[in-house]
Amino acid sequence: MISFVIRLKSRAHFVLDRGLNARGEAFVGTNARRRKQARQRVAIMIAIFSAVYLLIGGRLLQYGLSEPVLSASIGGNGHAIASRPNIMDRNGELLATDLHMVSLYADPRRIVDADEVVEKLALVIPNLDWGDTHRKLRSPSAFQWLRRQLTPRQQAEILALGLPGIGFRPEKRRFYPGGATAAHIVGHVNVDNQGLAGMERYLDQQGLADLRAAGLTDDARLAPVRLSIDLRVQNIVRNVVAKAMTDYEAEAAGAVILDVETGEVLAMASVPDYDPNAPSRTLADGSVDKDYEKGWFNRISNATFEMGSTFKSFTLAMGLDAGKITLNSVVDASRPIRMGGFTIRDFRGKNRPLSIPEVFQYSSNIGTAAVADMVGIDGHQQFLTRLGLLSKLATEMPGVATPTQPRTWKKINSVTISFGHGVATTPLQTAVAAAALVNGGYLIPPTFLPRTKDEAQALATRVLKETTSADMRFLYDWNGQRGSGRNAQVDGFHVGGKTGTADKVINGRYAKDINFNAFVAAFPMDKPRYIVLSIIDAPRTGENGGRTAASTAAPMIKAIIQRVAPLLGVQPRFGTPEAEMRLVDY
Repeated sequence: MISFVIRLKSRAHFVLDRGLNARGEAFVGTNARRRKQARQRVAIMIAIFSAVYLLIGGRLLQYGLSEPVLSASIGGNGHAIASRPNIMDRNGELLATDLHMVSLYADPRRIVDADEVVEKLALVIPNLDWGDTHRKLRSPSAFQWLRRQLTPRQQAEILALGLPGIGFRPEKRRFYPGGATAAHIVGHVNVDNQGLAGMERYLDQQGLADLRAAGLTDDARLAPVRLSIDLRVQNIVRNVVAKAMTDYEAEAAGAVILDVETGEVLAMASVPDYDPNAPSRTLADGSVDKDYEKGWFNRISNATFEMGSTFKSFTLAMGLDAGKITLNSVVDASRPIRMGGFTIRDFRGKNRPLSIPEVFQYSSNIGTAAVADMVGIDGHQQFLTRLGLLSKLATEMPGVATPTQPRTWKKINSVTISFGHGVATTPLQTAVAAAALVNGGYLIPPTFLPRTKDEAQALATRVLKETTSADMRFLYDWNGQRGSGRNAQVDGFHVGGKTGTADKVINGRYAKDINFNAFVAAFPMDKPRYIVLSIIDAPRTGENGGRTAASTAAPMIKAIIQRVAPLLGVQPRFGTPEAEMRLVDY
């Protein structure tokens, strides 16, 4: 019995020892695994931190070795002030470029004494708005623009003040070397270098704004943009129209020169105008000068006018093209036309039957109305539509005005429209339609970009018979030699054209003593190459005291052609009007 108990105790001790050993071995294995996992985690963290430090170090090294980036900065709307392409004329003369500038900003959190900062900045920055600047300096934000586009001298003087919380950011400023010379063509930008008008706005519409948003507009990627205008010719045209507005005491004036074979606009000026380097002007009381901003209005493409007797060109071309008349036809202009309560009279009429050249020469309203009546209302409307005179002009220039016409054409409408009353078009599209009359009958969309003859021909639409165009060249030449176009004649350059004197529409009614005058001319008439159209709005005087187009708009054409013809490659020939002139490729 005793031996059995001893054996039982021995077995119990054996089982107990085995249990303890098993638990001990398990505990030792768990600790080893934990230590191994901890080492793995530490290794992973070391690898991650090492990679981060290497990345940061690499970027710092990259920034340290790279050149400073000055092509953009933060704009007032949070976007980059990006580069814009240079704009040049057809000969490579610079019209617009970017200048490197700096702008002043503040970190209001670091401003110690806002009053002191305002007082010191006012010593350097003219016309500083004390109240607005003080408000910005007390703002809870971390960034506030104080003044955009400072001069280098202003930057140096502000740096010398040693003001904490004040800094500078590099950015771009658009500069126009020619000032107002081509303002309405080139246009201008805002403080963030975004195009607001003219070809500057056109560039943004063609994708420059999208490139800016994507950060792809740097100097290396933006090739210069060449325009169709000739800066030399543009300067002459602008000077002539500005002088005419002053000499004739007019409200406004303008002119455009168009290549009849390519549709290229070689010059376009409208005055009053403005300096695109300073498109806005602030008065002494801090308000914006609204009269100065009226210069933004481009009367050649952004405004519509009743073009007066220049429209007789289109009416006679319509009759010739429809076969209703020939140059040998005669119409009765012996008595006024009474229609719908209106009486149609001629200004200094001959009171007799007139041949078609005489209708054109004497600018007969009665004779022109008779031709329109031969064609009919529908044919008249269709013809003007074909010439593009009743629809918005398609060109690169933004803001082109839309012509106006009667909602329903009646006979009285057709009659008055035949001599330029009742339909309002832009002077530019009038010049484009006139080009089709003399270039063989092709309507070519105008362009402010260079275009070859082949490119123009691919875009051209035949709107007249070639024989009709030849007849119109004869009529333009006839009037230039014998009619109202004599005041536009330049010796040796064979100018032809048609005047237009219209009563100006004011508050929906015709003013009998205020004119809107125009002259559309072509030269040289043996082989027309250029259309020149001038306008003069509400002149109070003119050559020899007259106020008609012959005394105002026609002399403007003469002054332009005698100065620009040699620049355009036209060499004068003296002799009979029928003598051919030699042309030099331009």
